[in-house]
Amino acid sequence: MIVAYFWRIKPTSIPFAFIAMALDRFVLRRSKNVGFFKSLGTGKGETFTPADANTLRWGLIAQIHDIDAFDQSFVIKQWRKNCVDEFRAVIEPISSHGKWAGYEPFESTVKEWDGQVIAITRARIKWVQNLRFWRAVPPVTVSLKAAPGLIAAIGIGEAPIGLQGTFSIWESPAALREFAYREPAHIAAIDATAKYKWYSEELFARFAVREIRGSINS
Repeated sequence: MIVAYFWRIKPTSIPFAFIAMALDRFVLRRSKNVGFFKSLGTGKGETFTPADANTLRWGLIAQIHDIDAFDQSFVIKQWRKNCVDEFRAVIEPISSHGKWAGYEPFESTVKEWDGQVIAITRARIKWVQNLRFWRAVPPVTVSLKAAPGLIAAIGIGEAPIGLQGTFSIWESPAALREFAYREPAHIAAIDATAKYKWYSEELFARFAVREIRGSINS
């Protein structure tokens, strides 16, 4: 099972967030309840430059065995103490292509699904391609935010530059497919990716939404 958290924190808790981003990994690595995980910064998802960063919203995606135990774990409680609102999604992989930090972390467990879906994209951008990538992003962002069936979308990343992606919630698999494979700006970006090879690593995964608590639009 996969769980995704996003917290909107108090301005006074920004120092806590930077410390937690550095230290949570050591606690999570020791937990027998946790497999693959990534602590994340977030952004508006408009340009994927450092100017996009939102220092008041942070996230965590983790593969876990016991959701109730993890929800009451030390790491989650510390973030909860420092946040003003929390989003949590319990999700199961429908499909996943590519790697994240050298791993293929999301093994498909859902065969058929017609309900809400979450899409996670993540890429490691080659340094020499950053400027070209940034120029290509705005048209895709505009089309994404206007896409029929989109419920919410934010930018995610493990670092301000070079490691970026999106976390989006859709009404249905059909709505996501329509955007991914028929929206002209997105198709152009896919073609440009093949032409310029600006990623050294990339991942695209779709998930069935089992439970959502809170909102990432807040």
